[in-house]
Amino acid sequence: MTRGNARELTLHLIYAREFTGEPPLETVNDRLKEEYRATLAGEYPLYGEDAASQRTYIDRVVAGVADKQEELNGYIRSLSKGWDLRRISRITRAILQLSMYEILFEEDVPTGVSISEAVRLAKLYDSEEAGSFVNGILGTFARSLTEAKA
Repeated sequence: MTRGNARELTLHLIYAREFTGEPPLETVNDRLKEEYRATLAGEYPLYGEDAASQRTYIDRVVAGVADKQEELNGYIRSLSKGWDLRRISRITRAILQLSMYEILFEEDVPTGVSISEAVRLAKLYDSEEAGSFVNGILGTFARSLTEAKA
């Protein structure tokens, strides 16, 4: 499985937790079981792929987003001026959380790659406008981190 597909699968898992409230690793374990993946492989081909090579990344990011959810939502709130967090679709919020987590805590993921992938996922799962919104929020977020280091 490629990192891009692992990221997309991780998004599905983060999004699923929005509804179930399950512990992160329980979500990962349940949804990566072969029987569960087989039920979704027809609709989402990435579920037909073996995620074993990316399992460490998936576990770490799903758990990390859950652990840092309030912090990540705080960044989203502060950067989405004029938008209540509840007005942002759950999938777009999950995409922002995933990318912000990668930017902050995943040293092997370049910021530009994370933003580009987040925009791709927003366009795929939400809309063209969501892609622009995600790009603007994450671009501002990345610049603010760069300025803070300077």
